Amino acid sequence: MERDMKMNEMNEKSPKIISVIGIGPGGMRGMTLEAADALEDSDTIVGYTAYTDLVRPMFPGKHYLSTPMTKEADRCRAAFEETEKGHKTAVICSGDAGVYGMASLMIMIGRDYPDTEIRIIPGVTAALSGAALLGAPLTGDFCLISLSAYLTPEEVIEKRLKAAADGDLVIVLYNPMSRKRPDSLKKACDILLQYRSADTVCGMTERIGRDGQSSEILNLGELRNRDVDMFTTVFIGNSATVLERGLMVTKRGYRL
Repeated sequence: MERDMKMNEMNEKSPKIISVIGIGPGGMRGMTLEAADALEDSDTIVGYTAYTDLVRPMFPGKHYLSTPMTKEADRCRAAFEETEKGHKTAVICSGDAGVYGMASLMIMIGRDYPDTEIRIIPGVTAALSGAALLGAPLTGDFCLISLSAYLTPEEVIEKRLKAAADGDLVIVLYNPMSRKRPDSLKKACDILLQYRSADTVCGMTERIGRDGQSSEILNLGELRNRDVDMFTTVFIGNSATVLERGLMVTKRGYRL
């Protein structure tokens, strides 16, 4: 209570600004300078528990608020309430806040807080940081598809997979499998195998920028039978994707 009263006095005439920050894949090395500066400038950091635990050692002395998964709306409102009290508040997401992150929800909930300015600060999403581990799989056109049916119906996910496969796009899969969806990656591969050869070059990355980071290049037939988790990002090549010097490369068409 005393903390809130002091902050209200200090920020009485200051504009209300809340930052929505993509922290990248994990540690400071994968975070943009803009994101790091915004976190340093904040006094309150709000986020999913796993993400606040990641940044706490890097930004000690801050006030942290966290909620478990599925409490996203509560988390957003808590952040706005902190800003209403005069705190410099940051909402954090892994990767980029606008790619399966909290940016859109913050903007929508922000309708109830019209006096608060929302600043979106970009971060490095897993498609980009994971691609760098594998080589250069995203040189041409590509798309991102989340296999999580938590917010998107399965039939919509299947429709998007078919459209991406038919369009010969390189496909990056987020949230490929969970305990509640043990066969989601297998189902996705079965759809893609209707359009692409089992020899299609694919890649997997795990825990990018964190302890246990790993990457592997394999083919679509092998990928179908792999067990992965929510920390895995999957890359499925297109007709121009090859294995070159042990790296996954999507050729763009340059003359050599």
